[in-house]
Amino acid sequence: MKTPSSSLLRATVTLLTGGALAQLLPLLLGPFIARIFSPEAMGLFTQFTTVAAAIAVAACLRYDWALPMARQDDEASALLALALRIGLAVVLLCIPMAWGLHGAGLLPLPTLLPLAVGFSAALQLLMMWATRAQRFQAVAAGRVVQWGGAAVAQLALGYLLWRGAGGRPLGADTAWALVVATLLAQLIASLWLLRPSPLGGWRSVLKPASASMKSAMRATAIKHKDFALINTPHAFLGTLQDAVAVALLVAWTGEAAAGFWGLALRYLKAPSTLVGAAVSQALYPRLIGAEPDAARAMVRQLMALLGVLGLALMGLLLIAGPWIFELIFGPTWREAGELARALSPYIAAHFVAAPLAVVTMAWQAQRWAFRWALVGQVAFVLAMALGLRAGGLQGGAWAVSGVMLPYFGWYFYRLARWPHVPTPREASEQKGDHS
Repeated sequence: MKTPSSSLLRATVTLLTGGALAQLLPLLLGPFIARIFSPEAMGLFTQFTTVAAAIAVAACLRYDWALPMARQDDEASALLALALRIGLAVVLLCIPMAWGLHGAGLLPLPTLLPLAVGFSAALQLLMMWATRAQRFQAVAAGRVVQWGGAAVAQLALGYLLWRGAGGRPLGADTAWALVVATLLAQLIASLWLLRPSPLGGWRSVLKPASASMKSAMRATAIKHKDFALINTPHAFLGTLQDAVAVALLVAWTGEAAAGFWGLALRYLKAPSTLVGAAVSQALYPRLIGAEPDAARAMVRQLMALLGVLGLALMGLLLIAGPWIFELIFGPTWREAGELARALSPYIAAHFVAAPLAVVTMAWQAQRWAFRWALVGQVAFVLAMALGLRAGGLQGGAWAVSGVMLPYFGWYFYRLARWPHVPTPREASEQKGDHS
């Protein structure tokens, strides 16, 4: 007989295996991609993807994250239809928005923004649809295609262009290739996740809504309104924090420092992004269906396990961070390793925190999580600004670690002792936030 804990472990291992492979390919291919494309091309790609990610994270108003909570197929279909329509409206709004941002000098490659937002939002929606169906193997494979496939496509397309340029590093005018390769991988991953189809098939949620479907969408929108009103700005402000951090770095220490920061965080946050996504997608539906004591036990055990792994990661970076970066990327990138050492306490805490975002969703504590996230974002930015002023790039990094450790510590303590964990019946009724 399968127990909930063994089922959670099996799903987590499946998603972790796919996540590890999805992470391994970009990590292995990244140094080669960086040698093909110039810093200017990589910089434009980073600027583009930062803007696209900020919009895409809010494209469906996070109603996609409510899908695992829909126990009835008709409610799930209504949620799916609602999220698709909101996402399409956002994609259409991206057309004038892209050219406005481009005119202000904030966005390169404006013609690709609607596609990037649409593909990213669709893939996330399908990931959550597959999670509801507990198709964890398909989700794992989708992540391999999304992340690993993008790196393979970037290397392949970049190599063809590099050969055509006579072996010279590709300049800013080839940044489009990095974006197109990413879009291709997202499209293939989305096609992989089209099964199972919703009740009545995909045509039933894509065609013009009937009066009954409109009524069902309104009902589900109201029932799960916290995803739109609280979780959406929460997620959006998280991406905005990254943009503000890069702007501060450029203003205080120049574009080279921003390059070190971007490379270091891209590699340091890869484990928390991929492992966190795998664990959270396995944990989320089980928290919703668990009794309060069992749910608390799952969260505490998960925090303990991730804490051990996070400490190991921090120790490795403290001891050998500069050497590792110099070995992989060359002497030019040793300062990125010094930055990784300074950020290691923050990275370890972030590694533990990343999968726990779904806990506040399942426990209807999104309002509290949003307020606490705002505190963290303000603290992060202020610490970086003061650290940069006092000690340059390394000072900013150590200041961030020093401020964010106690911030995450209080977050973990509160979750471990959360006073009201909803019963499965309360979770399905979504009566409100009990923060």
